[in-house]
Amino acid sequence: MLRVIARLNVGGPALHVAYLTAGLADRGYDTTLVAGTVGSGEESMASVAEKRGVRIETLDDLHREIAPLRDLRTILQLSRLIRRERPTILHTHTAKAGAVGRIAALLAGDARPPVIVHTFHGHVLRGYFNPALTTAFRVLERMLARATTALVAVSPEVRDDLVALGVAPASKFAVVRLGIELDERVSDGEEERRATRRLLGIPPDAFVVGWVGRMTAVKRTEDVARTMRALVDRGVDAYLCLVGDGPDRAKAQAAAEEEGVADRVSFLGKQESVAELLSCADLFLLPSANEAFGLGALEAMACGVPVVATAVGGLPEVVPQGEAGLLAPVGDLEEMAADAIYLLEDRDRWRQFSAAARHTAEKFSSDIVVPMYEEYYQEVLAR
Repeated sequence: MLRVIARLNVGGPALHVAYLTAGLADRGYDTTLVAGTVGSGEESMASVAEKRGVRIETLDDLHREIAPLRDLRTILQLSRLIRRERPTILHTHTAKAGAVGRIAALLAGDARPPVIVHTFHGHVLRGYFNPALTTAFRVLERMLARATTALVAVSPEVRDDLVALGVAPASKFAVVRLGIELDERVSDGEEERRATRRLLGIPPDAFVVGWVGRMTAVKRTEDVARTMRALVDRGVDAYLCLVGDGPDRAKAQAAAEEEGVADRVSFLGKQESVAELLSCADLFLLPSANEAFGLGALEAMACGVPVVATAVGGLPEVVPQGEAGLLAPVGDLEEMAADAIYLLEDRDRWRQFSAAARHTAEKFSSDIVVPMYEEYYQEVLAR
């Protein structure tokens, strides 16, 4: 198998391909993982794959941004790699890797893999680019879908959106969720919880809101600070911890200052481990405009932290409404604040949501997802 991803940066797709590749190795799949380079200011997660003995082939020209010359070199390199490795299955992940990888397969001549699979970890076919580019990418995805054996979406919502956009009929899609080794990425020790709060200067009985991710426009990070303002206005002794970095960090910091809650907000930057920081939270807040999956929410749930998020992308599947968390429309900060207080006011209710969050997170364990993928590959190979 040849598995291709644009970059192994912090996020669900990178962890997923690392755990999936390692898990399939135990089931007889010999995989070469091809990855590009991470962008400026991004942190690499290649070590997660390397620790599991995953063989990584790095292509320096493969990256997220659109760059015709570099993309052409990547296509030629991938085509040569396909001819060298002669994989039975080519599986691409994320938009850029899906485009260059599938074009390379078409140029590989008699080495073209018998099975070509692409996973949509979300998409960029609406709201990311200007109308002309968006139309061009939709046409390209429709053409590539016809040359692809099977398509995978990480949630029913992502699949339905792609079907509505005319990428491919629903019959060509399978929905297979991401699989993460949650045990090594979570912590639920009460002593760690107290120690982390002391380290951050947060009172032991305060209501702590957590957020983890890359600070970009689609994450609407400034809305986290504005929701904090709504909580404080309602008399809640709330504190906010944000883990991560990105181009919108200054915007989020400015929002905290403007809302007068900067003294209650900790910008902790990129962290090697988020387990202790998540375990000290009472609530995970995710006001994103779009989330294909929501790794941060899943990790929080695995720590027993309920989630208040927007009802977008794959979040309704990751965060069952009224069970592991509560979902609100994008931009409705008053409702998000009300949802947070709803959980805060009744500790028994909070414990019920906490237990449901842990139970739901277990469904996304790689121990469950790896066998699902093996069954899917065998089904596609049989066809």
